[in-house]
Amino acid sequence: MPQINIFVISDSSGETALTVAQTAVSQFPSVKASYQRFPFIQTDSILEGILNLAKKQRAMIFHTLVNAKLSQHVREFSVANQLQQFDCIQPAMAVLHTATGLDPEGVPGLVHNLNDTYFDRIAAMEFAVTYDDGKDPAGLLKADIVILGVSRTSKTPLSLFLANRNLRVANLPLSPQTQLPQELWQVDPKRIFGLTNRPEILRKIRQERMISYGLPADSAYSDTQKITEELDYAAKLYKKIGCLVIDVSNKSIEETATLIMESVDYDLIPHPLAD
Repeated sequence: MPQINIFVISDSSGETALTVAQTAVSQFPSVKASYQRFPFIQTDSILEGILNLAKKQRAMIFHTLVNAKLSQHVREFSVANQLQQFDCIQPAMAVLHTATGLDPEGVPGLVHNLNDTYFDRIAAMEFAVTYDDGKDPAGLLKADIVILGVSRTSKTPLSLFLANRNLRVANLPLSPQTQLPQELWQVDPKRIFGLTNRPEILRKIRQERMISYGLPADSAYSDTQKITEELDYAAKLYKKIGCLVIDVSNKSIEETATLIMESVDYDLIPHPLAD
């Protein structure tokens, strides 16, 4: 199996360059990659030290450096030392410059500025944690989006992902044995999304969960008949509510979130989504 070292260099957090690198590598299943991230690099001297380390390890370099001089340094060093590099930001800035005639600010981290959008996102994250897993039914009435689903249908990670898009999300676990809060029936069905899954996939997920707790894989929690009953109960509830149903089997959190965001009636959302 081919192995590669990847250096992620950025004058901000490096999330963008890391995502680009990981996305590219995912298309090469036979390649094993190790990642080293070097965030908040804003001086030529520190950059030089990192580049020399990359040279020793024969690493590939993915970088987001809005400072044109630093970015050029990476490119020239890579050419001189026969390293592979990919600039994740300067080409995009060049396109915008050509289209608008404006020069970029060249200031690192502007996308993360502590503006109103940033604080809205933090508030949405706090909201998702506060009203996770049906902790307080009052959150159903305050939420932009309500997510329903039986246990282990990825309600919590989906809620946090959507919160990072400035959506206030409350989620509610479903079970035939659990009484539904009255607040649920006061929520506009257009703001409710029901998650479902295939019994065999959900059984495997629950078995792995039990093992992670140091418990036997097979239990009432992972029993196929019980899971089928739960899913049937949820399906009938979704039909009664009239909400959109999303089958999350073989879907990533990102895919499910995209389906929800594409289906949201934004006229019902009191604040704009973050970019």
